[in-house]
Amino acid sequence: MLLAAGSSGETLDILPLIMNASGVVMGVLFLLISLSVVSWFIIGYKTRYFWLAGKQSSRFLDLFWQAKRLDAVYQECSQLRESPVAQMFKAGYVELTKLTQKRAEAGAGGLHDGDDLENIERSLRRAYTTEMTYLESLIPFLATTGSAAPFVGLFGTVWGIMNSFRSIGAKGAANLSTVAPGIAEALIATAIGLVAAIPAVMAYNYLTRRVKVLSAEMESFSNDFLNLVKRHFLR
Repeated sequence: MLLAAGSSGETLDILPLIMNASGVVMGVLFLLISLSVVSWFIIGYKTRYFWLAGKQSSRFLDLFWQAKRLDAVYQECSQLRESPVAQMFKAGYVELTKLTQKRAEAGAGGLHDGDDLENIERSLRRAYTTEMTYLESLIPFLATTGSAAPFVGLFGTVWGIMNSFRSIGAKGAANLSTVAPGIAEALIATAIGLVAAIPAVMAYNYLTRRVKVLSAEMESFSNDFLNLVKRHFLR
């Protein structure tokens, strides 16, 4: 729907207003649209990744507790690359295998509850840090967009209002045709700022919760794996 802007016959259609906006407002709109596009890419990518991570982690845990041999579980982990829990298991299993082989070659028998267990715990902790870094990657950009986009839009709003007052001062008349274009530019900048910020904030909260869930699963598995090593591999 087109809105008449006084007797001049001009319209306040959104697209012409954007195309005829001042350079500063155009820059603000371009920045906000870019933030929105990147945010939606991150939302789609991370949502898909967390879906796969949750699904594969559940599959891995079922396999881990049902399997009778750890080497069989290790072989299956090649098909669960998106599971952070599976990646932690791989790190712990590799370290366990190295220590077991060294002990066997030295004729020292089983592992000892000391340095050997600490080495396995360190490998699990390193894997945990690596997986958490990847899980949290790109998510801070959503927080930045959610907090910055409204202020960037507000800057465009202020600039549009300033242009309106400049037009009033130049023409010496405060009628609708003089004020409306600048105000419309201001409202467009504000609206796009909110469009960029609201989905980013909602997605940030959702993805942060998913990170916490997967983090809890990794910590729980780490404790379970260490308990299993203590029961079956320590002498």
